[in-house]
Amino acid sequence: MYDESLPVPSPRDPTAWGTVGDALADAEHEAVGLMLSQRFGADTTWRSSDAPHELQAPRVHAPDPLAHLTSDVTEDRLLHAVGRSFTDMVALRETGVRHAPDLVARPRTPDEVEAVLGWCADAGIACIPFGGGTSVVGGVTAGVVDGPVVALQTRAMDRVLEVDTTSRAALVQAGATGPSLEAQLRPHDLTMRFFPQSFEMSTLGGWVATRAGGHYATRLTHIDDLVESIDAVTPNGRWSSRRLPGSGAGPSPDRMLLGSEGTLGVITSAWVRLQDQPVHRGGMSVTFDDFADALAALRPLVQSGLDPANCRVLDPGEAYLNGAGDGTRAVMVVGAESPAVPVDADLSAMAELLADHGGEVGTVRIRGRQLSTRDGDAADAWKQAFLRAPYLRDALVDHGMIIETFETAATWDRLGALVERVRAATASAVEEVCGQGIVTCRITHAYPDGAAPYFTVIAPGRRGARASQWAEVKQAASEVLLAEGGTITHHHAVGRDHRPWYDRQRPDLFATALGAVRAVTDPAGIMNPGVLLG
Repeated sequence: MYDESLPVPSPRDPTAWGTVGDALADAEHEAVGLMLSQRFGADTTWRSSDAPHELQAPRVHAPDPLAHLTSDVTEDRLLHAVGRSFTDMVALRETGVRHAPDLVARPRTPDEVEAVLGWCADAGIACIPFGGGTSVVGGVTAGVVDGPVVALQTRAMDRVLEVDTTSRAALVQAGATGPSLEAQLRPHDLTMRFFPQSFEMSTLGGWVATRAGGHYATRLTHIDDLVESIDAVTPNGRWSSRRLPGSGAGPSPDRMLLGSEGTLGVITSAWVRLQDQPVHRGGMSVTFDDFADALAALRPLVQSGLDPANCRVLDPGEAYLNGAGDGTRAVMVVGAESPAVPVDADLSAMAELLADHGGEVGTVRIRGRQLSTRDGDAADAWKQAFLRAPYLRDALVDHGMIIETFETAATWDRLGALVERVRAATASAVEEVCGQGIVTCRITHAYPDGAAPYFTVIAPGRRGARASQWAEVKQAASEVLLAEGGTITHHHAVGRDHRPWYDRQRPDLFATALGAVRAVTDPAGIMNPGVLLG
C-alpha cells in the first residue's frame, strides 16, 4: 500500500518517543544534566539505561490464512507493548517490560481487519488497535490484559484514497501518519491543518479514536471538528456513516466512534474536512505581569470575534523552561493566518486589544516582515520547544527525573480558581513525595466559553520508585481537578490511567448505555479491555 513517492519514515526507537537518530545529542544531554544539577542538585551522571526486557513467549499463533499478516518477533512485540507515557518510559528504560502482545497483526484492508477480529473473537483473544503508539494515558498497554493479546497495527493502511477538491474533503485510511497525510494532500494545495505534538508518529485513526486535539489553540481545535464520516470494522460487522456536512438525523454515529478508544471496533478510514494552504501568516508574543493577568486578557480576545488562528498562554515558569521568557512574566503567543487575505489588520486589532488589557506587545511578524521592533521572538522559541519537548522528556527520564503532564478544561467562571487550586495541590504533593520540584501551567486551547490548562511536573525521582511517586502526585492533582469542575482530560484521552476519574465524571446511565452499545458491536468483549469499560 505504501507509495514510494512519499517520504519514508525513519525506524521507530523501541524505547524512546520518536525515531532512531532524533534523540538529543550528547552535548544537549550534558546541558540538560548541568541545568538539573543547578536547579535540583540532581546526580547528573545517572542515566537510566535500556532495561532488560524478558517478554513472555507467545501464547497463541495465527491460523494459516492469517499467518502472513502477523509477527511474533520480540522487537516487534516490544514496540507494541506500551505507549509513551512517563511510566511507560520508565518501564522501557529502567525497570523492563515483561508483558507484550503475543502477536502483532498488520492488516492491509478492511477485509483483513475483519478476518483478524473474527479470529480473535472466536478464540477469545483480546485485540488492541495500535496506530502510532503515542498514547500517554495507558491506552495501548498490553500487560494489564488477562490472557493472550493481539496488537492490530493499522499503519499498512496509510493512503489518501480520494480528494474532493470541490467540498474540500478527503477520504483517508486510518493508518496514515501526519507527515504521510500532509504529503499526499500537498499536490492539491490542501491541508488538514491538524498538528498534534505527536504529529510525526500518530495516525488519523488514533486521532479519531482518542478525540485528539491539534496544535492550533482556537478555531478547529479537536478532530471532532474535522470529521465528515467514519468507516470502522467491529467484531460484529461493518460500521459506515453517511458523509454529510451536517445532519440532525438523530444521535450521530460518528460521535459514538469519536473517543471510543478502540473499544467498539477498528477505525479503518474517515472522510475529513480540509482547508486551503495558508498564504498569509503572522504572529506576535505578548507579556503580562502574571498568569492571572494573561488569562484575564485571553478571554476578551477569544470572545472578540477577531478569531486568532492560535493563542497560547505560558506562565512565567513555563515560558522560562521553553526559552520564551526569563521567568518573570507570563507570555501569550498569538497567531493569525489566511489562505486569501492579509492578516495585518487583524493582528493590529489583537495587539491593541491585548495592550488595553495590560499586555506588553513584543515583535509582530508578518511572513518575516516586522511591524514592531522589540527584541526577541518568544513565539519562535516556544514553537521549537514544543516540537522538541518529547525528546527532551526522554533525556530528563534518563537523568532520573519525574517528568509528566496532565491537562483539563473548564469554563471561564471556574478557570482561575481551578488553575490555582490544582497547581497548589500538585505542588504540595510534589514536595511531599519528591522533596522538591517544579509545577508549571500553560493554556493550550481557548474557546469563547472556557480554556484548557495544561500542567507540567518536573521533580527528582528515586531510582526504582518513580512510577509510584508519580502515581501519588497524579492522584492528588486529579482529585482536586475533578472537584473544581474540570474534565479529567481535554485531549489526552482516557486510556487506563484516567479510568478512576472518568468513571466518576460521566453519568452512570451513559456508562450503562455505552456498555449496551459495546455488547452489540463486540459481544465477546475482546476490544481493548479495561479502556472506558470493563
